[in-house]
Amino acid sequence: MAERKPFLLRIDPGVLEAVQRWAADDLRSLNAQIEFVLRRSLQREGRLKAAPPPETPAKD
Repeated sequence: MAERKPFLLRIDPGVLEAVQRWAADDLRSLNAQIEFVLRRSLQREGRLKAAPPPETPAKD
């Protein structure tokens, strides 16, 4: 798994509440939901390439 870097986020209480509800609906943590939303937005805007598929072990 990729390394994670912590950072402080200041956010409007209404936006935070909405994202918390959305995370609960999607069975994600708040942190995972924020990263999901950011990643999806970046991909849609062409600012983040899609992650490569995971490597599969070689068969002997």
